[in-house]
Amino acid sequence: MPRLMVFSDIHSDARSLQQAMDTPADLYIAAGDLVNWGRGLDKMAPWMTPQAEKTYVLPGNHESSADIVDFCNRHGLNNFHGKSIELGGVHIAGLGYSSPTPFATPGEYTEEEMAAHLAPFAALKPLILVCHAPPLNTALDRIHEGLHAGSQAVRDFIELHQPQHFFCGHIHEAEGKVIQMGATRAMNVGKKGYVLEW
Repeated sequence: MPRLMVFSDIHSDARSLQQAMDTPADLYIAAGDLVNWGRGLDKMAPWMTPQAEKTYVLPGNHESSADIVDFCNRHGLNNFHGKSIELGGVHIAGLGYSSPTPFATPGEYTEEEMAAHLAPFAALKPLILVCHAPPLNTALDRIHEGLHAGSQAVRDFIELHQPQHFFCGHIHEAEGKVIQMGATRAMNVGKKGYVLEW
């Protein structure tokens, strides 16, 4: 029975990263924002390299794609941005970055760019989709009453293509929230992460 550990938004918290990586799993996906503003990535590596072959990394909005490519190359990890793999008869696809923020962070896409990068995943079924960005105007992207900061393109993809599972991060206030979007079980995993078995 495959076990997938997905976590996000470590933001240089080594203890949380160690706890995530110490969780027994066949596959680990770090769904973005391992650090702040791309600084100190190499300091996170010691907790990830023991599971390097099984560890897949997405850039959040705090890392650029180039940051993650370089980090993965240096430490034997797998860059998962815009890529997919198959495990236990299920496709797992990943896309980093967020939609635009007020802070001009390194990893941001326009909604049109987000949609274009998600499009190749549409044919993958059954699918587990992991993005840094949550779907717009849901419990997964709610900062507080009346303020949401997710992606319309991510929401559109989920509603149209109905992956079995969707995992995200980005909005810390929504950590641990789980919703149902049609046939899709969707969760903001946060730094505590979540283990999926199938």
